[in-house]
Amino acid sequence: MTAGPLPPKPAVTRPTRVRDTRGRRIFRVVNTIVLLGVVAVTLYPFVNVVAQSFSDEQAIREGRVNLVPRGFNLDTYEIIAADPVFWNSYLNTVVYTVTATLISMVLTTTYAYVLSKRHLKGRNLLVGVAVFTMFFNGGLIPNYVLVSELGMKNTIWAVVLPNAISVFNLLVMKAFFESLPKELEEAASIDGLNTYGVLLRIVLPLSRAVIATMVLFYAVANWNSWFSAFLYFDRADLFPVTVYLRNMISGATTAASVGSSAGDEAQVSSNIKSVTMVLTVLPIIGVYPFVQRYFLSGVMLGAVKQ
Repeated sequence: MTAGPLPPKPAVTRPTRVRDTRGRRIFRVVNTIVLLGVVAVTLYPFVNVVAQSFSDEQAIREGRVNLVPRGFNLDTYEIIAADPVFWNSYLNTVVYTVTATLISMVLTTTYAYVLSKRHLKGRNLLVGVAVFTMFFNGGLIPNYVLVSELGMKNTIWAVVLPNAISVFNLLVMKAFFESLPKELEEAASIDGLNTYGVLLRIVLPLSRAVIATMVLFYAVANWNSWFSAFLYFDRADLFPVTVYLRNMISGATTAASVGSSAGDEAQVSSNIKSVTMVLTVLPIIGVYPFVQRYFLSGVMLGAVKQ
């Protein structure tokens, strides 16, 4: 018995290669140049601040500090590090940031999940209430009176509650929740999960990217916030590090106007601003690389409808 001829092998289709046109090459070159320029413009001020923080006062006054420290010294770092008020302010900032971010994430996540349900009665009203606050607010004096009357002055709640929900972050999370397949929630409901179970066991594990992005947004905003604490706190032991930075800059400016007769205080009057700035942004710089990989995908998720 003889075997028949083998069937012909299917033809291998190679992926079509898009030709790199001249216009595309020019675009890539121009795009690279523009982005490098943006990076340089963005990075230069920070590098200059770092260089000034390690530079001698005389070199700063003469304008010789650019990207490299001149007259390297650590005197100001030693002065700031030896100040217990600075470390107390730093601890306050950590507590305020962690507490405010946690409250903001709980409120924003639950609110956005509710708004993502199109069948919910009164949904349009809830969306309208949120969007209304983007354009109108009570004003500074009414807010101050409200916080004071509620007894929240000189408490942590004065800085973590009034701005607990960012409407922009709320709308981003709402769009993301709306993009999730409804079949997942329906299957979970059939398996016996209630609304809270679906949110905690199905929706949130699928939302790590957008949650990490929102945590970054809230944490950076709360870390850099100073006006609320400056407005509602009368006790220096409650000030965050940003208010400490503001006071140090104000004091450094005053010392610089006095001149060299002020001795050691005048000697550190210029680079004390740079030192406090560097110490203030260090935690954000340290945390950002671990969250950055979620940043782009978290912002873009839910932005395009299927």
